[in-house]
Amino acid sequence: MSLKKDKSSEKNKAFMRLALELANQNKGLTGLNPSVGCVITHKDEIISYGKTDINGIPHAEVAALKNNNKINFKNSNMYVTLEPCIHYGKTPPCTNIIIKNKIKLVNYSIEDFDKRTAKKTKSVLKKNNILAKIGLINNEANQFYKDYKFSKFNNIPYVTGKLAVSKNNRIYLFKKKITNEHSHKVSHLLRYRNQAILTSYKTINSDNPNLNCRIQGLEKFSPVKFIIDKDLKTKINSKVLKPYTNKTYIFHNKKDKNIINKFKKKNTKLIFMKVENNSFDLNTILKKIYSLGYANLLLESGPNLLKSFLNNNLINDFYLFKSDNKINLNNSVALNSFIDLLSKKFKKRSQINTFLDKEKLFRYQ
Repeated sequence: MSLKKDKSSEKNKAFMRLALELANQNKGLTGLNPSVGCVITHKDEIISYGKTDINGIPHAEVAALKNNNKINFKNSNMYVTLEPCIHYGKTPPCTNIIIKNKIKLVNYSIEDFDKRTAKKTKSVLKKNNILAKIGLINNEANQFYKDYKFSKFNNIPYVTGKLAVSKNNRIYLFKKKITNEHSHKVSHLLRYRNQAILTSYKTINSDNPNLNCRIQGLEKFSPVKFIIDKDLKTKINSKVLKPYTNKTYIFHNKKDKNIINKFKKKNTKLIFMKVENNSFDLNTILKKIYSLGYANLLLESGPNLLKSFLNNNLINDFYLFKSDNKINLNNSVALNSFIDLLSKKFKKRSQINTFLDKEKLFRYQ
């Protein structure tokens, strides 16, 4: 390869990596639509850029092409992280505006996983004399879109679980912090990055958590809350049912109208579900959550519900916060069997960060 071609290739990769950085800014905030980044260049100079907006509209390509109405995009190059859509949904196809603006070349990193578009865009563009190239930094893009791919193929959310334990693999029976402020910030970042959060009524009743994001400036991105509560035992004065919180859904199997009416007066949406062997089918719960428009779900609960999800192979990613401190055997529960199960379900474990105060976070994938 000539030096000129090599430099050109590196420039193209740099533009696509910038597009991926743009996509990352709204990752987890775009509903069922993937977060996409787009960079437009002319003579190797960036003339516009865009990203998928909050809740998924407008798409990145539209945002970039409408960023400045004074720009003439004719004969420019586009770098987009995911195959531009060709189908009508809530918006017209992105290919329409690409063709209208007479883009010369469209680079997209990977093909879409949506059957309505997958592997079809290149021929649509070719018919309109627009060249399409695929594959720039595709390994990075595939990693970035693994959650979108999973949800698109399975029609359930990509589930991230989390739990904090002591050095001797125990948790307190009552509400008491195990980890430090650094891991708490990561927990709030996870709430920000996930559109919805799932827990059990036992966690609500014992801890009375807010389940919101408390990172300054990101509070409005707190996740919608889902509670598994077969018999509607959630305490009616719980923080998650307060009117100032985000919407809360409760999965239940109760037919008592008096109890149901009490919850309806709160900031609560009740979802009646059938029971099998005295419990809900977890896969059915996930399908319902996905149907409501939530593609990324944080599972934040006690070890029993986490264990049920693990046994059903319904957790895609897991964060284990592990303190360097031991806790006493009194008023605590041992989780050695849970840690063993976690290790069996996730063969690959890598330490991705070490927090101050020697606190460690392990991520299982």
